[in-house]
Amino acid sequence: MNRQKASVSRTEGQVMLPLSRMMPPNLAIKGRGAVSNLQGRYEVNARERFEDGWSVPGVPREQGAPPKTVVTDEFAKSILTRNNSPDIPFSVSLNPYRGCEHGCIYCFARPSHAYLGLSPGLDFESRLFAKVNAADLLRRELARPGYVPESIAIGVNTDAYQPCERDRRITRDVLEVLNECNHPYGLITKSSLIERDIDLIAPMAEKGLAGAAITLTTLDGEIARTLEPRAAAPSRRLRTIRTLTEAGIPVSVSVAPIIPFVTEPEIERILEAARDAGAVSAHYTILRMPWEVNPLFQQWLHAHFPERAQRVMNRMKDMHAGKEYDSDFAKRMHGEGVWADLIRQRFTKAVKRLGMDGFNGRFSRLDASQFKRPLIVPSAAACQRRDQDVTQLDLFGGAAGTEGKPGRRKAAKASPQLDLF
Repeated sequence: MNRQKASVSRTEGQVMLPLSRMMPPNLAIKGRGAVSNLQGRYEVNARERFEDGWSVPGVPREQGAPPKTVVTDEFAKSILTRNNSPDIPFSVSLNPYRGCEHGCIYCFARPSHAYLGLSPGLDFESRLFAKVNAADLLRRELARPGYVPESIAIGVNTDAYQPCERDRRITRDVLEVLNECNHPYGLITKSSLIERDIDLIAPMAEKGLAGAAITLTTLDGEIARTLEPRAAAPSRRLRTIRTLTEAGIPVSVSVAPIIPFVTEPEIERILEAARDAGAVSAHYTILRMPWEVNPLFQQWLHAHFPERAQRVMNRMKDMHAGKEYDSDFAKRMHGEGVWADLIRQRFTKAVKRLGMDGFNGRFSRLDASQFKRPLIVPSAAACQRRDQDVTQLDLFGGAAGTEGKPGRRKAAKASPQLDLF
């Protein structure tokens, strides 16, 4: 094993790790987006695979079993995240989970797993953390005397309706608190599980307090299976848009990210399908590759679209003045230059032609004047894990008697909450 230190470019917001020098190609893993467990930028040493000459020509490399998803309970210290980014239409967000089993290879939240000492690669989509005290923390936050209500975006960093929400129901608990307080919120997801909570969202939407956005990256099921392996199929997301619309919930479509030569040819078709399903507005971003997302995405490209990989990366450089990614607020979402302008013109004209340009800014127009403070407020002690909740450690495998018992697993080490927009 060859060890070498990772080269970090902090001005670019990227991690530059070697991808191909004497390295055999990464193999796609069924049901997973990342093709490796790339080390995070805070690791002192970086591991690199290399061809040692022992492989047999023509015989594919052996690959271990796909990693299983493990969800660990986390007792968070805070639940609302604030930002002052000028290119984001909200300043407050809430994320019930860390990591996301959907496994979207392009996810800008992948680097946040490095704060936990885990890989932004396979770890991000298989080692998840559920903030089991999210609803209680939210009640305490909304009850603070100085709290000023403003729209909360739910599921921005990681999807609030990823598969484990079906059993955990943390997002639903959060919505119940917001409904009780008439607090405005917006949901963004690529999961059909949001339909489960229509009974909560629809009454809020009727009062001008809720809206939803469905991410629709591609209409091609084959591409979606590799790009977003455990998210709902494109056709299922269109049905979700229609279901929410019929329930009276305003739905926006997020065409994000637009990937040159992969999803970019579909811009107009995606918008038409979303409009036909009932979406009233749309927005887009181009592919963003901060920190470890850059090498992870390039590994995915070489595994699934080797013939297009160089063209895709060349076009990304064209839209970032010769760089693969530019974290500048004015450029990171839409890029610059001829190709970025062409995408902008195509999107803008299609939205106008389809009549989807009259509802933009709906999130910022949600009504915060109806807010009322929660009647029941848990104590600070009730929001945190108590000593008696920690069971005795089993010498042969962690906490004894915790298997299959939510709320009894050892909480993850506290780490900074950060939305990597």
